[in-house]
Amino acid sequence: MEKKEQQQDWFLYEHKAAGKGYSAVCGIDEAGRGPLAAPVYAAAVILPDHVEIKGLNDSKKLTAKKREELYGVICEKAAAWCVASASEQEIDEINILQATYLAMKRACAGLAIPADFALVDGNRMPPLDIPGETIVKGDSLSASIAAASILAKVSRDRYMEKMDALYPQYQFAKHKGYGTKLHIELLKQYGPSPIHRRSFLTKILGGEESGHVG
Repeated sequence: MEKKEQQQDWFLYEHKAAGKGYSAVCGIDEAGRGPLAAPVYAAAVILPDHVEIKGLNDSKKLTAKKREELYGVICEKAAAWCVASASEQEIDEINILQATYLAMKRACAGLAIPADFALVDGNRMPPLDIPGETIVKGDSLSASIAAASILAKVSRDRYMEKMDALYPQYQFAKHKGYGTKLHIELLKQYGPSPIHRRSFLTKILGGEESGHVG
């Protein structure tokens, strides 16, 4: 009985939306708003009602290994899912908030089953083509948002692994583009790479941000 009650809470927001007549409720979350390099990612996920995905949780509370394991399970069990991104060039052009909205909108639009309501992690609603609501700490409260958080995080981490092979001097696999002490030291040593967000580097590099390593 206790397990069932926990499960009901996990789908509480999805059921509230269903009670208002919505039949395809998606969860949306992002990964990579804060890093100094690479795109920002977003994912949208529609889960079947009460689907059991053992270990599902906010991606930040899981190990990288567990996130990788869950990625495949989520993709298999979801009714529909989509991962999208907004590039570092788009981030520089329209700012990180608008780029995050753009990635979220792309993820929602890319669902194989069109969503009619969105549950979005955070406190700001992106300009989607469907109604929805924001949920602060939604990745800990909603099954579909938690699933989206994992897909977005794993997709971005995989991309950073590829960039690590392309630009090994920056050690992207270690810090995933975040502004760690190591990353900043390497930035000052080598200058920005083509995937760095120039608008994020002004305070770090001052007038040096115009140069880059090809």
